[in-house]
Amino acid sequence: MVRRIDVSGASGIRLAAWEFADPPKTDPGRGGADRGGAGAARAGGGEQAPGVLLLHGLMGRASHWASTARWLAERHRAVALDQRGHGQSAKPPETEYTRGAYVEDAEAALEELGLAPAVLIGHAMGALTAWQLAARRPDLVRGLVICDMRASALGAASQREWEEWFKSWPVPFATLADVRKWFGEDDPWVERPNTSRGEFYAEVMAEHEDGWRPVFEPEQMLKSRETWVYDAHWEELAQVRCPTLVVRGLDGELGRAESQEMVRVLPDGRYAEVVDAGHLVHYDQPEAWRAAVEPFLDEVLR
Repeated sequence: MVRRIDVSGASGIRLAAWEFADPPKTDPGRGGADRGGAGAARAGGGEQAPGVLLLHGLMGRASHWASTARWLAERHRAVALDQRGHGQSAKPPETEYTRGAYVEDAEAALEELGLAPAVLIGHAMGALTAWQLAARRPDLVRGLVICDMRASALGAASQREWEEWFKSWPVPFATLADVRKWFGEDDPWVERPNTSRGEFYAEVMAEHEDGWRPVFEPEQMLKSRETWVYDAHWEELAQVRCPTLVVRGLDGELGRAESQEMVRVLPDGRYAEVVDAGHLVHYDQPEAWRAAVEPFLDEVLR
């Protein structure tokens, strides 16, 4: 089962979080399910299930983690967060969409939900948020999974490409089938047909009177992105003290050389690679993604 929890992020912004166990479970090896509500320990003083916070990437939403969160929930307290401007979280036009704001939101969510010390699992921009939080608040983070996010600066050309890409979207889409086809086949950024990519973008569309449009504002996404694409993030990566797994899709945006340099820079870094996967590793190859991540979690949390 899944339940929604509203939490307060930085400056009181309303964020939607989704817990993928109801009630949360303790580690089966320590005595079965927790029946006392969110964050509660077993009757008799047993330990609560270890917390995991899942952070989606730019344009994503918490539901993108559904398949991952379901297997996590067998042994962990798994919560996925809709970050500001995304999913069902608030999207006020006047609020900040900065690096600091995203990090502070995740920090506030960990504390309000009682998940810490937690493992953070982040994809793309969510991975950057995760390692910046781990560097800033090591007391809140016991382990980290970085999925297909670069530490190097992407630069002005990358931002211009994204601006042009958003303009190319044929919105509104008449049907969700059109969404799946465009993002899975017709989008000029698609090198070969990719069904999982179509499904990924169908998940971030909402129906309006004139058709299907994204649940986010492209201008807010660009504003969010411009606060990190011009800078490198190696310094914060080197400050992460907890065990960290860097995962890349073989055909993703994070190259092998850079990913292995990230592992070298991390004080306690590990490396995993998923074949036949692009940037959306957990969507492209969910079983291989689990096979890469689960042993790391077992090591960190045992």
